[in-house]
Amino acid sequence: MDKIDRHMKERLQKKLDELKEAGRPEPIRSDGCGALDLGPRNLKLDELNPDMIVPPATDFGLIPNLKFSLGQTHMTIKPGGWSREVTKRELPISDTFALVDMNLSPGVREMHSHQQSEWGFVLVGGARVTAVDERGRNFIADCKPGEGWIFPANIPHSIQGLKEGCEFLMLFDKGDYSEDHTFSISELMSHMPMDVLSANFGCDEKEFANLPEKEVYITDGGDPGTIESQTIESPYGKVPHTFKHELINVEPIVSDGGTIRILDHSNFPACTTVAAALVEIEPGAMREIHWHSNQDEFQYYIQGEARMTVFMPGPKARTFNYHAGDVGYVPVGGFHYVQNIGKEKLVFLELFNSKHFSDISLAQWIAMTPKEVVKSVLNLSDEFLKNVRKESCPIVKYKGYEFPPANNTPQNVRYFKDFNYKK
Repeated sequence: MDKIDRHMKERLQKKLDELKEAGRPEPIRSDGCGALDLGPRNLKLDELNPDMIVPPATDFGLIPNLKFSLGQTHMTIKPGGWSREVTKRELPISDTFALVDMNLSPGVREMHSHQQSEWGFVLVGGARVTAVDERGRNFIADCKPGEGWIFPANIPHSIQGLKEGCEFLMLFDKGDYSEDHTFSISELMSHMPMDVLSANFGCDEKEFANLPEKEVYITDGGDPGTIESQTIESPYGKVPHTFKHELINVEPIVSDGGTIRILDHSNFPACTTVAAALVEIEPGAMREIHWHSNQDEFQYYIQGEARMTVFMPGPKARTFNYHAGDVGYVPVGGFHYVQNIGKEKLVFLELFNSKHFSDISLAQWIAMTPKEVVKSVLNLSDEFLKNVRKESCPIVKYKGYEFPPANNTPQNVRYFKDFNYKK
């Protein structure tokens, strides 16, 4: 039915609210469209995706899947830690990046290199990272939550959990990358002839009698001690630009509804393959309607509940729900907005395979186009056009009311616990 009277609508909405309270979302809109789902269901999954069960009436057309949860991936468990990944295999639209979530508690990610650059970001605890560049210059640093690193492609490096252990993200600039595609020093050494190793290092073959027979990957490490105790002076000096970033300490762009911190080549010279934004959105606010002109957007959700709608040519539009530990994706040029639909602060990363961060605001586009052009197309009033903001405002607040939460799903808030994000 297209129309129902007000009393029927109120009764239907009350029934829908009761079903939601009982933990049973149903594919029925308050306008009467839809019907009960009486077949087999995964209710826990449905509760996490209310806007997939009942898409907004403004959704239309087909858009590829733009969401995958790390909670649905295979876990590789080793002495000293674990890892899991989201690649093009899990999220087929992801051409630009693959993501690895790793824990070292405390342990060591063995010395290795790969053909893709690696951008790291610490979620919990502390990590010590080391690297040696092509000129023999070295690097060592400790990273806390909100900090991280960049290792350019083929630069050998290692990661070690500090005394308290750590969990961190690693972003690789190729969607089909996998942790199976690394050059590990243990594998390299174990597959070299003994006489070749002896000649290379100028020592007796017996020195290599105890080499591991296969890849170590992650191993127990214990407390590495102070950074001073592990610092080695290279005869060629240190890397010219630090491989460590401090995204959490970047001066934020502050809006009424939250903040955004931007890290790219302009304030992190060592990095040319990843531009990042750390976004914090208060309840009742949203990341404004915008799009990106240079690259696809890869997202990682750290805290809170989000709803994102993406618009693509066609026309097409689709809405997704995101929670802590979810990966999101927006194809280049796709108009989108991200709403905080929960009761706590929403925190997530926007990541781009680019030297520089860039976005285009719908509000600024309208504000800086001649009003006669805008009025002839959209029939907007002079008063509206007079008040549309010309200045950048990445996060906007709903006026007059607090945006209602989509559901009451408990969130995983262990990420960024050191940051006291819930304040």
